[in-house]
Amino acid sequence: MGFQTLPGAGREKGEGDRPWWLVALVAIGLGIAAVIAVNDLYAQVFTTVSRGIGVTVFVTVVGFVLATLLGLLVALAGMSDSQIVRQIARFYVEVIRGIPILVLLFYIAFVGAPGFVSLYNFLIGPLVEGGWLSALQVRDVSLMWRAIFALMIGYSAFIAEIFRAGFQSIDRGQVEAAMSLGLNRYQRFRLIVFPQAIRVIFPPLSNDFVAMVKDSSLVSVLGVADISQAGKIYASGSFRFFETYSIVAYIYLILTIGLSMLLRRVEKRMRQKGAAR
Repeated sequence: MGFQTLPGAGREKGEGDRPWWLVALVAIGLGIAAVIAVNDLYAQVFTTVSRGIGVTVFVTVVGFVLATLLGLLVALAGMSDSQIVRQIARFYVEVIRGIPILVLLFYIAFVGAPGFVSLYNFLIGPLVEGGWLSALQVRDVSLMWRAIFALMIGYSAFIAEIFRAGFQSIDRGQVEAAMSLGLNRYQRFRLIVFPQAIRVIFPPLSNDFVAMVKDSSLVSVLGVADISQAGKIYASGSFRFFETYSIVAYIYLILTIGLSMLLRRVEKRMRQKGAAR
Protein backbone atom coordinates (compact mmCIF):
# COMPACT_ATOMS: atom_id res chain seq x y z
CA MET A 1 0.00 0.00 0.00
CA GLY A 2 1.59 3.29 -1.13
CA PHE A 3 1.68 6.51 0.76
CA GLN A 4 -0.66 9.27 -0.38
CA THR A 5 0.64 12.76 -0.79
CA LEU A 6 -1.26 15.16 1.37
CA PRO A 7 -2.52 18.39 -0.21
CA GLY A 8 -0.05 21.19 0.33
CA ALA A 9 2.81 18.83 1.27
CA GLY A 10 6.26 20.29 0.66
CA ARG A 11 5.34 23.86 1.47
CA GLU A 12 5.04 25.79 4.68
CA LYS A 13 1.74 25.79 6.53
CA GLY A 14 -0.37 28.75 5.45
CA GLU A 15 1.83 29.60 2.48
CA GLY A 16 -0.88 28.94 -0.08
CA ASP A 17 -3.72 30.56 1.87
CA ARG A 18 -5.62 33.34 0.19
CA PRO A 19 -4.97 36.70 1.92
CA TRP A 20 -8.47 37.15 3.27
CA TRP A 21 -7.04 39.20 6.12
CA LEU A 22 -5.80 41.68 3.53
CA VAL A 23 -9.20 41.76 1.84
CA ALA A 24 -10.81 42.52 5.20
CA LEU A 25 -8.28 45.28 5.94
CA VAL A 26 -8.75 46.85 2.51
CA ALA A 27 -12.52 46.79 2.96
CA ILE A 28 -12.24 48.46 6.37
CA GLY A 29 -9.75 50.97 5.00
CA LEU A 30 -12.00 51.90 2.11
CA GLY A 31 -14.93 52.25 4.52
CA ILE A 32 -12.95 54.66 6.71
CA ALA A 33 -11.80 56.58 3.62
CA ALA A 34 -15.44 56.95 2.56
CA VAL A 35 -16.34 58.28 6.02
CA ILE A 36 -13.49 60.80 5.81
CA ALA A 37 -14.70 61.91 2.37
CA VAL A 38 -18.31 62.54 3.39
CA ASN A 39 -17.96 63.61 7.03
CA ASP A 40 -16.60 67.13 7.59
CA LEU A 41 -15.39 66.38 11.12
CA TYR A 42 -13.36 63.33 10.10
CA ALA A 43 -12.07 65.21 7.05
CA GLN A 44 -10.85 68.04 9.26
CA VAL A 45 -9.19 65.61 11.69
CA PHE A 46 -7.50 63.76 8.82
CA THR A 47 -6.23 66.99 7.25
CA THR A 48 -4.80 68.16 10.58
CA VAL A 49 -3.20 64.88 11.60
CA SER A 50 -1.79 64.09 8.15
CA ARG A 51 0.45 67.17 8.40
CA GLY A 52 2.69 65.14 10.66
CA ILE A 53 3.28 62.35 8.12
CA GLY A 54 6.32 64.06 6.64
CA VAL A 55 7.96 64.42 10.05
CA THR A 56 7.20 60.79 10.93
CA VAL A 57 8.69 59.54 7.66
CA PHE A 58 11.77 61.76 8.01
CA VAL A 59 12.44 60.71 11.60
CA THR A 60 11.97 57.03 10.75
CA VAL A 61 14.08 56.94 7.60
CA VAL A 62 16.98 59.02 8.93
CA GLY A 63 16.93 57.28 12.30
CA PHE A 64 16.88 53.82 10.73
CA VAL A 65 19.68 54.56 8.25
CA LEU A 66 21.89 55.88 11.05
CA ALA A 67 20.93 52.95 13.31
CA THR A 68 21.80 50.47 10.54
CA LEU A 69 25.22 52.02 9.97
CA LEU A 70 25.97 52.13 13.69
CA GLY A 71 24.64 48.58 14.16
CA LEU A 72 26.88 47.31 11.35
CA LEU A 73 29.92 48.91 12.98
CA VAL A 74 29.03 47.42 16.36
CA ALA A 75 28.49 43.98 14.79
CA LEU A 76 31.87 44.12 13.04
CA ALA A 77 33.49 45.25 16.31
CA GLY A 78 31.85 42.28 18.02
CA MET A 79 33.62 39.94 15.59
CA SER A 80 36.99 41.70 15.86
CA ASP A 81 40.22 39.82 16.53
CA SER A 82 40.76 42.06 19.56
CA GLN A 83 39.15 40.81 22.75
CA ILE A 84 38.95 44.36 24.11
CA VAL A 85 37.01 45.58 21.08
CA ARG A 86 34.68 42.55 21.28
CA GLN A 87 33.98 43.18 24.96
CA ILE A 88 33.25 46.88 24.34
CA ALA A 89 30.80 45.96 21.57
CA ARG A 90 29.08 43.38 23.79
CA PHE A 91 28.89 45.88 26.66
CA TYR A 92 27.24 48.44 24.35
CA VAL A 93 24.70 45.95 23.02
CA GLU A 94 23.68 44.60 26.42
CA VAL A 95 23.35 48.04 28.03
CA ILE A 96 21.38 49.68 25.22
CA ARG A 97 19.05 46.67 24.78
CA GLY A 98 18.20 46.86 28.48
CA ILE A 99 17.01 50.50 28.36
CA PRO A 100 13.45 51.25 27.14
CA ILE A 101 13.28 53.50 24.08
CA LEU A 102 11.22 56.10 25.96
CA VAL A 103 13.78 56.33 28.78
CA LEU A 104 16.58 56.55 26.22
CA LEU A 105 14.67 59.32 24.45
CA PHE A 106 14.46 61.39 27.63
CA TYR A 107 18.09 60.67 28.50
CA ILE A 108 19.46 61.75 25.12
CA ALA A 109 17.18 64.82 24.99
CA PHE A 110 17.74 66.16 28.50
CA VAL A 111 21.09 64.68 29.56
CA GLY A 112 22.99 63.81 26.41
CA ALA A 113 22.28 67.03 24.50
CA PRO A 114 23.31 69.39 27.35
CA GLY A 115 26.40 67.25 27.92
CA PHE A 116 27.31 67.46 24.24
CA VAL A 117 26.85 71.25 24.25
CA SER A 118 29.06 71.62 27.33
CA LEU A 119 31.80 69.46 25.79
CA TYR A 120 31.59 71.32 22.48
CA ASN A 121 31.87 74.72 24.16
CA PHE A 122 34.81 73.50 26.25
CA LEU A 123 36.70 72.25 23.20
CA ILE A 124 36.17 75.39 21.14
CA GLY A 125 36.63 77.77 24.09
CA PRO A 126 39.74 79.49 22.66
CA LEU A 127 37.99 80.01 19.31
CA VAL A 128 34.99 81.56 21.07
CA GLU A 129 37.21 83.95 23.01
CA GLY A 130 39.00 84.89 19.80
CA GLY A 131 35.72 85.70 18.11
CA TRP A 132 36.05 82.96 15.49
CA LEU A 133 33.07 80.94 16.67
CA SER A 134 30.07 81.50 18.90
CA ALA A 135 29.17 79.31 21.85
CA LEU A 136 26.50 76.67 21.30
CA GLN A 137 23.30 76.79 23.35
CA VAL A 138 21.25 73.75 24.34
CA ARG A 139 18.24 75.20 22.52
CA ASP A 140 20.31 75.21 19.31
CA VAL A 141 20.12 71.39 19.24
CA SER A 142 16.66 70.71 17.83
CA LEU A 143 14.35 68.30 19.61
CA MET A 144 13.82 66.43 16.34
CA TRP A 145 17.51 65.57 16.05
CA ARG A 146 17.67 64.60 19.71
CA ALA A 147 14.81 62.17 19.02
CA ILE A 148 16.52 60.83 15.88
CA PHE A 149 19.76 60.15 17.76
CA ALA A 150 17.84 58.42 20.55
CA LEU A 151 16.12 56.11 18.04
CA MET A 152 19.46 55.54 16.30
CA ILE A 153 21.17 54.45 19.51
CA GLY A 154 18.23 52.41 20.75
CA TYR A 155 17.77 50.42 17.54
CA SER A 156 21.48 50.06 16.72
CA ALA A 157 21.95 47.46 19.47
CA PHE A 158 19.18 45.23 18.08
CA ILE A 159 20.37 45.71 14.51
CA ALA A 160 23.92 44.80 15.56
CA GLU A 161 22.64 41.43 16.78
CA ILE A 162 20.81 40.91 13.48
CA PHE A 163 24.00 41.56 11.53
CA ARG A 164 26.06 39.35 13.84
CA ALA A 165 23.66 36.42 13.47
CA GLY A 166 23.58 36.87 9.70
CA PHE A 167 27.35 36.97 9.33
CA GLN A 168 27.86 33.96 11.59
CA SER A 169 25.30 31.94 9.59
CA ILE A 170 27.76 31.69 6.69
CA ASP A 171 29.60 28.39 6.60
CA ARG A 172 33.15 28.74 7.90
CA GLY A 173 34.41 26.54 5.08
CA GLN A 174 33.55 29.17 2.48
CA VAL A 175 35.56 31.78 4.34
CA GLU A 176 38.53 29.41 4.64
CA ALA A 177 38.29 28.64 0.92
CA ALA A 178 38.38 32.37 0.16
CA MET A 179 41.42 32.73 2.40
CA SER A 180 43.18 29.96 0.50
CA LEU A 181 42.54 31.90 -2.72
CA GLY A 182 44.38 34.88 -1.29
CA LEU A 183 41.41 37.16 -0.65
CA ASN A 184 41.98 39.70 2.11
CA ARG A 185 39.50 40.28 4.94
CA TYR A 186 37.63 43.07 3.17
CA GLN A 187 37.34 41.06 -0.05
CA ARG A 188 36.06 38.02 1.84
CA PHE A 189 33.42 40.14 3.52
CA ARG A 190 32.33 41.95 0.34
CA LEU A 191 32.39 38.99 -2.05
CA ILE A 192 31.57 35.97 0.12
CA VAL A 193 29.97 36.82 3.47
CA PHE A 194 27.77 39.86 2.86
CA PRO A 195 26.01 38.74 -0.38
CA GLN A 196 24.87 35.53 1.33
CA ALA A 197 24.21 37.01 4.76
CA ILE A 198 21.93 39.75 3.44
CA ARG A 199 19.22 37.17 2.67
CA VAL A 200 19.28 36.13 6.33
CA ILE A 201 19.57 39.70 7.61
CA PHE A 202 16.88 41.35 5.49
CA PRO A 203 13.68 39.86 7.06
CA PRO A 204 14.42 40.82 10.69
CA LEU A 205 15.93 44.12 9.53
CA SER A 206 12.74 44.98 7.66
CA ASN A 207 10.72 44.06 10.77
CA ASP A 208 12.78 46.54 12.78
CA PHE A 209 12.12 49.20 10.14
CA VAL A 210 8.36 48.73 10.49
CA ALA A 211 8.74 48.73 14.29
CA MET A 212 10.58 52.05 14.12
CA VAL A 213 7.66 53.59 12.21
CA LYS A 214 5.50 52.80 15.26
CA ASP A 215 8.14 53.74 17.84
CA SER A 216 8.65 57.08 16.10
CA SER A 217 5.36 58.08 17.74
CA LEU A 218 7.33 58.33 21.00
CA VAL A 219 9.04 61.49 19.74
CA SER A 220 5.76 63.30 20.38
CA VAL A 221 6.67 63.40 24.09
CA LEU A 222 9.37 65.92 23.12
CA GLY A 223 6.92 68.04 21.18
CA VAL A 224 8.14 66.92 17.75
CA ALA A 225 5.32 67.60 15.28
CA ASP A 226 4.76 64.05 14.03
CA ILE A 227 1.43 62.26 13.51
CA SER A 228 0.94 61.50 17.21
CA GLN A 229 1.75 65.04 18.29
CA ALA A 230 -0.62 66.52 15.70
CA GLY A 231 -3.36 64.20 16.94
CA LYS A 232 -2.64 65.00 20.59
CA ILE A 233 -2.85 68.75 19.98
CA TYR A 234 -6.09 68.47 18.00
CA ALA A 235 -7.73 66.14 20.52
CA SER A 236 -6.80 68.28 23.53
CA GLY A 237 -8.26 71.36 21.85
CA SER A 238 -11.45 69.83 20.43
CA PHE A 239 -12.05 67.00 22.94
CA ARG A 240 -12.74 64.74 19.93
CA PHE A 241 -10.59 61.92 21.26
CA PHE A 242 -12.41 59.04 19.57
CA GLU A 243 -12.38 60.61 16.11
CA THR A 244 -8.81 61.89 16.41
CA TYR A 245 -7.12 58.74 17.63
CA SER A 246 -9.15 56.60 15.23
CA ILE A 247 -7.63 58.65 12.39
CA VAL A 248 -4.16 58.47 13.97
CA ALA A 249 -4.42 54.66 14.16
CA TYR A 250 -5.76 54.57 10.60
CA ILE A 251 -2.76 56.51 9.22
CA TYR A 252 -0.25 54.38 11.13
CA LEU A 253 -1.92 51.21 9.82
CA ILE A 254 -1.67 52.49 6.24
CA LEU A 255 2.03 53.22 6.73
CA THR A 256 2.98 50.00 8.53
CA ILE A 257 0.88 47.52 6.52
CA GLY A 258 1.82 49.11 3.21
CA LEU A 259 5.49 49.07 4.16
CA SER A 260 5.28 45.46 5.42
CA MET A 261 3.76 44.28 2.14
CA LEU A 262 6.39 46.11 0.10
CA LEU A 263 9.25 44.67 2.14
CA ARG A 264 7.69 41.20 1.93
CA ARG A 265 7.73 41.38 -1.86
CA VAL A 266 11.38 42.44 -1.80
CA GLU A 267 12.18 39.55 0.53
CA LYS A 268 10.37 37.10 -1.75
CA ARG A 269 12.32 38.30 -4.79
CA MET A 270 15.58 37.94 -2.88
CA ARG A 271 14.69 34.34 -1.99
CA GLN A 272 13.82 33.57 -5.62
CA LYS A 273 17.10 35.02 -6.87
CA GLY A 274 18.99 33.06 -4.22
CA ALA A 275 17.24 29.81 -5.19
CA ALA A 276 17.98 30.41 -8.90
CA ARG A 277 21.71 30.60 -8.29
